[in-house]
Amino acid sequence: MIISRTPFRVSFFGGGTDYPGWFEGHQGAVLATTINKYCYISCRYLPPFFDHKSRIIYSKMEHVKKVSEIDHPAVREVLKFLRIRQGVEIHHDGDLPARTGLGSSSSFTVGLLNALYALKGVMPTKERLAREAIFVEQEKCLDNVGCQDQTLAAYGGFNLIEFGGKNHLQVRMVTIPEERLRRLQDHLLLYFTGFSRTASEVAKHQIQNIPNKKKELRLMYDMVFRALDILKGGELERFGRLLHESWKIKRELSDKVSTAHIDEIYETAMRAGALGGKLLGAGGGGFILFFVPPSRQKKFKERLKKLLWVPFVFENLGSQIIFYQPNGGHSK
Repeated sequence: MIISRTPFRVSFFGGGTDYPGWFEGHQGAVLATTINKYCYISCRYLPPFFDHKSRIIYSKMEHVKKVSEIDHPAVREVLKFLRIRQGVEIHHDGDLPARTGLGSSSSFTVGLLNALYALKGVMPTKERLAREAIFVEQEKCLDNVGCQDQTLAAYGGFNLIEFGGKNHLQVRMVTIPEERLRRLQDHLLLYFTGFSRTASEVAKHQIQNIPNKKKELRLMYDMVFRALDILKGGELERFGRLLHESWKIKRELSDKVSTAHIDEIYETAMRAGALGGKLLGAGGGGFILFFVPPSRQKKFKERLKKLLWVPFVFENLGSQIIFYQPNGGHSK
């Protein structure tokens, strides 16, 4: 049995500039962190005692005789990509629900690659995990996804990631004093707004809109570096106000990003003391992040008590193998 643990992510600035449709002609960058909420994948070679050859368990259970019969696109394509021909059992558990803006589908793909590589006795680098997860999702599953989620899930930590050009996928850890990072974390509150439509649909609309949104995307790219400057020494409240600026621009990228319900939540939050915030992921629902000074948080939580508040802290390990017993009494 192998078990991988892969974090979800919270993206602050630059979302939308990590799509190939943008960064192949322009510069892209994101500022984001992984958090202590995880996707767990356990896998093993399935003993040959059953009618089925493989068993895949996630929100549904699949029993299949061959890889091509697997419904789950990422599982099917990763097994093909790694040329795993033996029967396997794969089981998924997540700390938070899927399709809610925290990069869960990419955390799944990265965690699955990591676990199945371990099953084969291979220890991939973080860069390899990121690049192969991007390849599987974009080229094999044909998902409308960017490149930040897979990279963050693989590497972990608070990072500036740059896309495009000669240094495509350059990951730079944000190096600021731990006490300042903790202060930033103390200003952040994460709420669940309800389930979203599939992020891929919203992302598809954003990608189609890229040629008409160059001004907005350039502004979002610039904000990454403005935010970084604030973190390195500016007044922290400016980070929150910049989030608000960024959210206003993000809403312009597609009319599917927000909804009347999301707008109402955001306006309530701003009246309750938030300096800024943003819907995480492509949009349409899921998790929303607010920047609220600690002195205002008691009143703020009271005003938003109808929503589910999800405490979190930053993490910096990325995808890990947390249990490794490859044969489990069953030889290859």
